[in-house]
Amino acid sequence: MSQSDFSRVAQAIRFLCAQAREQPSLGEVAAQAGVSEFHFQRIFQKWAGISPKRFLQYLTLREAKGLLLESRSVLEASLELGLSSPSRLHDLFVTIERMTPGQFKLRAEGLTLDWAVAETPFGPALLAALEGRLCALSFMAEADPGQALAELEARWPRARFRHDPRALQPSIAALEQRLRGEAPQPLALALKGTPFQLRVWEALLRIPEGRVLAYGDLARQMGEPAASRAVGTAVGQNPVGYLIPCHRVIQASGALGDYHWGPERKRAILALERARAS
Repeated sequence: MSQSDFSRVAQAIRFLCAQAREQPSLGEVAAQAGVSEFHFQRIFQKWAGISPKRFLQYLTLREAKGLLLESRSVLEASLELGLSSPSRLHDLFVTIERMTPGQFKLRAEGLTLDWAVAETPFGPALLAALEGRLCALSFMAEADPGQALAELEARWPRARFRHDPRALQPSIAALEQRLRGEAPQPLALALKGTPFQLRVWEALLRIPEGRVLAYGDLARQMGEPAASRAVGTAVGQNPVGYLIPCHRVIQASGALGDYHWGPERKRAILALERARAS
């Protein structure tokens, strides 16, 4: 694809972000990019990994969450976002968030995440759980959990965080079993992400231990051969280290590539898995 296609998509994204509350049509956005609707749909999908309609839905949902957290009613939020009726906002929440707008308002204020620090062969790790389901595992650069906690709070704004090692003991025990190469019962996770991110994280779980996959190959396995950039971004946003094995994705050249918790740790994890697999 040419650089001009990228420029058109970047311009369209800026337009969508600025005009999201006007709910622009596909034709209006394509006109901003200076191409036909058919061509715009194709190049946007390739560069962004999702359709223009889905991208606008995510923008609308983000705006709706902010309004609901300001105690606006569902009707007020719907009208302010340019939606024809509250039912459209309801359908948007159910489709993407798997909850209604009302449930979002209640959960946003009432969530409690328990967290604790566990020692692993790859250094200390912060684990967090929501109602007993693991929602985060972040390796720490040092003993201070401050940075890992800050990232957790950014992903779960308005939640209450409670240091409770006892509540995390089942998750820590499951992690220790997997680090030993054992295959216990499936581990319950509470993952927060877009549908595309969840698809990528699910695809990571299908990469066998001791194997690696290039970003482009992972995108092809998902049926999204043109979305390797978006796949790479979702891999980098994986909230549960090691257990969701984003470390098994490398560059097409064979280089390890980036890793949120450091290339040395990625190299060490892969070495352990290869040794165990052989």
